[in-house]
Amino acid sequence: MTALDWILVALGAIALSGLAVLVLHGRRQNEQLEKLLLAADDRLEQLQRQFERFVPADVVERLTEASDALAPERRQVTMLFADLRGFTALCDRLDPAVTVAILNDYFRHMTIAIGHRHGHVTEFVGDGLLALFGALEANPWQARDAVLAALDMRAALARYNATLRERGLPELRFGIGIHGGEVVAGVIGTAGLSKFSVTGDPINVASRVEGLTARYEVDLLVTEDIRRALDDQFRLRPMPPALVKGKAEPIQTYHVEAER
Repeated sequence: MTALDWILVALGAIALSGLAVLVLHGRRQNEQLEKLLLAADDRLEQLQRQFERFVPADVVERLTEASDALAPERRQVTMLFADLRGFTALCDRLDPAVTVAILNDYFRHMTIAIGHRHGHVTEFVGDGLLALFGALEANPWQARDAVLAALDMRAALARYNATLRERGLPELRFGIGIHGGEVVAGVIGTAGLSKFSVTGDPINVASRVEGLTARYEVDLLVTEDIRRALDDQFRLRPMPPALVKGKAEPIQTYHVEAER
């Protein structure tokens, strides 16, 4: 081999060595990048799980899908208000930690029952909750779903009360009011604190109907609008028409006794 050949061979070896170093460096960079991406994915999953503790999972999913997924709009929505009876007095007799544990377990059982019927809990207020059906997406069976959810809640509360009895703790009682109508649905609040909810007269009526459960000593009332949207799979008992705050005319309600 001539001197030129040796020079070319040497240059080729140097080039191959350099290429090998670049490939190795690239692989290391890719491995580091993959680790960073995996760590970022884990962090995002943790953040989403934490976020879902304060915002319904369906809302979180829609927020991540598109920026305008929850744009304000008028929708036909069924609202379910549930409130515990006598829980404030019960709090005075129990240790605070026990009170919170009872309330959290109760909310957990109720949220599961509501979720199984295509509803979502939009807020907890003291020992009460508000659940919406048809707010996130159109649901032609929202009235039926809401009533079925309420019956599931009744059954879940009976099971939970059995557990409380076994632990020597007082049982819980609730009242549920269901009403539907056209409301404005969207993200309501400020930049620092907001929630997906609804506003409009129907939500006030639903709250008033829940309050009537104590007057009539029943646990579940629906309005005439809900009755008209239901089929005959439920056994309903009409209650006396009642005047409620904000309404000039009495409203007709029905006690939902059971499924037929």
